[in-house]
Order: sequence, then structure tokens, then C-alpha cells
Amino acid sequence: MSAVASHPLGKSQDAPKPLDVLMVGTGEYTTGFVGGGASGSDKKVGVVGLTMFDLRRRGKVGKLSMVGTSGGKYPAIREHLTKNITQVYNNLDTSFESYPANDTTDPNAYKKAIDALAPGSAITIFTPDTTHYPIALYAIERKIHVLVTKPAVKTLEHHQKLLAAAKEHGVFVFVEHHKRFDPAYADARYKAQKLGDFNYFYSYMSQPKSQLETFKAWAGVDSDISYYLNSHHIDICDSMVSERGYTPVKVSASASKGVAVGLGCDPITEDTITVMVHWALKSDPSKQATGVYTASWTAPQRAGVHSNQYFHYMASQGEIRINQAKRGYDVADDSLPNGLMWYNPFYMKYAPDEEGNFAGQGGYGYVSFEKFVDACRLVNEGGVEKLAELDKRGLPTLKNTLATTAILEAGRRALDEKREIQIKETDGVWELI
Repeated sequence: MSAVASHPLGKSQDAPKPLDVLMVGTGEYTTGFVGGGASGSDKKVGVVGLTMFDLRRRGKVGKLSMVGTSGGKYPAIREHLTKNITQVYNNLDTSFESYPANDTTDPNAYKKAIDALAPGSAITIFTPDTTHYPIALYAIERKIHVLVTKPAVKTLEHHQKLLAAAKEHGVFVFVEHHKRFDPAYADARYKAQKLGDFNYFYSYMSQPKSQLETFKAWAGVDSDISYYLNSHHIDICDSMVSERGYTPVKVSASASKGVAVGLGCDPITEDTITVMVHWALKSDPSKQATGVYTASWTAPQRAGVHSNQYFHYMASQGEIRINQAKRGYDVADDSLPNGLMWYNPFYMKYAPDEEGNFAGQGGYGYVSFEKFVDACRLVNEGGVEKLAELDKRGLPTLKNTLATTAILEAGRRALDEKREIQIKETDGVWELI
């Protein structure tokens, strides 16, 4: 499967103009700053900010800005970034323009920040799931490219409205499904095309209970663990089987409860959600397959990994198994609570290079953002006709992630309505029944 090149794009001998980027959301994934200090997860210095600062150093990104709801956090965030990025990575510039002002709290500050961008600029959205749609739509309508964390939105209705708006305004919208760029997952997706008819897929992904401290404000209320983690493997499965002509046709779901509520989360919060999907081959509906996707945010604190993640794919002529939690790299450290950790530098490698610069450009967490930046610059230079080309490259665009949103919403409705939900697609328009 081809992808956007990581080198400067376009036919011109001159490199495309650097992309101005607004980072929407100032939390763990953007800055690594949570609750007054560095996150306790594997993202202690964040992903979005560090990647964008480095892409600016490399000349692909221009002006950077950041917007949250509380400006009072910015002095501490800037101190955190200076200490953990600038002073670690050879004085890497971590400057950015911030919204709202340091003495202001404004839940709509994103509008002023987006209004300050020129058409053809871009935003990244790492905010609670329920805010993705209004923020993305506001940007799209102002001809701003959008990268949104998974899930893109919570409903098919919103997904298809964003798709129509992006087409109308000629902008690129990319869903940050970074597992597509995990080398093992990408290789498995390629090999799956040669293994015959799809038959069965099982996945599991979890994070420790400590993450509920980070997510307590919205966990179970604004979103659930299936939207948060099952979205990874549902997208991977769809990207593996859609090329073979398979489509999801019905969904059921089951959930467990008790642990998250005991930790102080909202009483409706589920611990673990399993979504079961019935797939069928479009050209021959008699050929059917089953997908089972399980996600939990109440895993043990001392499992040695931040995120357990694995899947089993079975087809008519072979099968694939991947365990991306324990990758053959473990560190014993007396200062760690459990003494032993399995790390994942293939996602974000935080160790600097021999010159002291950030050296994680090959990590799939970084690659995902660089793909987006390169694609935006390609559209800015080559015109809106490049958008169709990007869809064909197998990137996680809005068009290429419709099935994922359909399954996620169907899973939520299956739990709420206690019934099986049908998925129907007619001439590119999707609906739940």
C-alpha cells in the first residue's frame, strides 16, 4: 500500500511552503502536561508538540500556535516544555503563540485561534471526543486542513457532514490512526491481501487503571473505552479487509462495569467493551467473516506495559498474529514500581541522537503527523485534485475511515439499545438500522 512520501513533495524544484499549524488541546498527547506536571504515562513530553517542534526545525512546519480552554496553564506548560524538550534536545525551539491569554478561561478560544490562521494552514485536534465535530467543522469552513485524533467523531451523521464540508471547501482531513504506520501492522496489512478470503479477526487493547485519573472528567460520559481504544484495531481490520471487498453489515456489543465506578468515574462508565462485527464480501455475500474487538482501561497497574495490544487475523489461506505490547525490549529498573517494563520506542523514540537532536523521526507516532503535514503541503501546492489521490493512497482520510465510525457508533448503540445494529451502505452513503 503506497503512502505519502516523507520527503518534500511536488514537481516544483522549490520545496513547498512550510505549513502553519495550530494545536488544539494542550493535554497529555500534545504537551505531556497533565494535572500540574509531566504525565505518568509513556507520553511524558507529549507527541504532537514535540513532533511539530521538530518538523519546524526541519523546515516542513512554519508558525506554531496552541489553544486550550484555560490560559492559566501556559506558564507551567512552557516551563515543562523548556525543561523536558529544549534542554534535552539541543535547544530545540518550543516557542508557540497561545490562546486564550494567560489570565483567561474560554471554552470557545479555538475560534479566535482558527480565525488567526490563513487558508491552507492546518490544525490538530486532541480534545474530548464530543468536541471534535464543532472544532473540525469550524476549521474546514475556513479552508483549514484538519488532523483529528481517533475517533474522528462519534456518529456517522457527523462523519459524513465533515466529509461533505471538506469536499466543498477543498481541504484535507486526516484521522490520526497512527497504528496504520506501525511497521508490523503495515506489513501485516500488506501480507493479508495474499492470504485469501477474510474469516476471523480478534483484537485486544488496554491501558492501566491509572489512565482513568487523566480521563476521569470525560470517561464514560463524553465517550467510552471502545471509541478510545477499539478504534485502533477496528480501523486496522477495516484497512486490511476493505481492499478485498469486505464491508461490515451488523454489530453487537457487551460490556463489563464496576472497576471504573469504584475509582470515582461516572456510574455509567464501562470498564471493558467487546464489539462483535459481522462482515460480508460485497461481490458474494455468502462469504462472511467475524471480527471481535475488545478494549479496556481497567488493566493492572503493574503489567509492565502502558498499552497491551495484539491481534489475530485468520483467512482462507493463512493467518497473522501480532503482539505489540512486548516487543523483545524490556528494562529492569529498581526505581520502577514493578521493576520491569517493556518499552515501545517504535512508537516514539525519545532518546536523542549523537548530536543531541531529537531522533524519533522513524517512530510511527511521528510518521503519522509527518504524513499529514506532507499531504497538506501537497494539496496547497498541487490543488484540490490531489485530495482524490490522497484517498487512493490508503491514508486514514475521512473517506477511508467511514466504516470505522459506523462500527463504533453501532457498538455504542448496541449497548444502549440492547440489540443488534445493522449497517447499510448505498452508493457511498452509510446508515445504521
